[in-house]
Amino acid sequence: MTEQSVRTKERAGSGYPRARRIRFRFGEPVPMSKYYAGGDMVFSHFIAGLSAGFPPGEESFIRSVRRFADQITDPVLKKRVAGFIGQEAMHGQEHRRLNEKLIEMGYPIEWLDAPAAIERQKRLEQRIPARLHLAATAAAEHYTAVLAERVLSSPEIQALAGDDEVRNLLNWHAFEELEHKSVAFDVYRAVGGTETMRILTMATLVALTLPLTAVGLSVSLGRDPDARRYPLSLAREAFTLFRGPVFRGIGRELVLYLRPGFHPDDIDSRELLQRWQKELFGTDGTLVGHLK
Repeated sequence: MTEQSVRTKERAGSGYPRARRIRFRFGEPVPMSKYYAGGDMVFSHFIAGLSAGFPPGEESFIRSVRRFADQITDPVLKKRVAGFIGQEAMHGQEHRRLNEKLIEMGYPIEWLDAPAAIERQKRLEQRIPARLHLAATAAAEHYTAVLAERVLSSPEIQALAGDDEVRNLLNWHAFEELEHKSVAFDVYRAVGGTETMRILTMATLVALTLPLTAVGLSVSLGRDPDARRYPLSLAREAFTLFRGPVFRGIGRELVLYLRPGFHPDDIDSRELLQRWQKELFGTDGTLVGHLK
């Protein structure tokens, strides 16, 4: 076992992320209200946009890692990659099921996961260097890990989720993101990815985060005739979202990735993972009945 493999097992709590076959029951037995996040229109659209982007994003992450499968020689890393791929595939599957429900409810998110959009994404991936694609995945995994820490650590965010089954999905997804948060990063290092490319890729993503989020959210809300009837409420809820527990101080956590020598397991997630392992999958865990 390599030094990094030992470090990852010690810091993350487990060296082998495990895919869990799970199925959520969106809108059952109680139908979902349109603004399922406690009646908050902006936060409901924000979650819908995130969920819509996850399936094509997760599939892109998987492709970026698979491009280097024949170069991975560390047996521990091979097992971690297998767990990463299994988890990401399940995330995409369950988010697609939520997205189908959200589209039925009137959320204009189908374009994010449309076949034409996926084909454009695949063509772009083939045009850029494979290591750059992997660097983008490693950077995005830091994003999801930062958000996951917030979701699982903040009672405020837990309350904001509103619908119980949507909260269950987000908690499961966040938990597994922390389990595999360093896999793509370790593959990137193992295949010779440079610090310069890693840092510049993340710096670009950080610069794009706020404008892309704001534009995407504005477009989604602008296409919702019900939401457009309440401009003052939208403004108030948007202010609350961007000044609230999801985004407050997030830049400080994201830019940790820009530090030379940074590794995702420098952020110790063991206690959080142990607590949520019991909460979600213990004997009386919230999601035990969801496992297939």
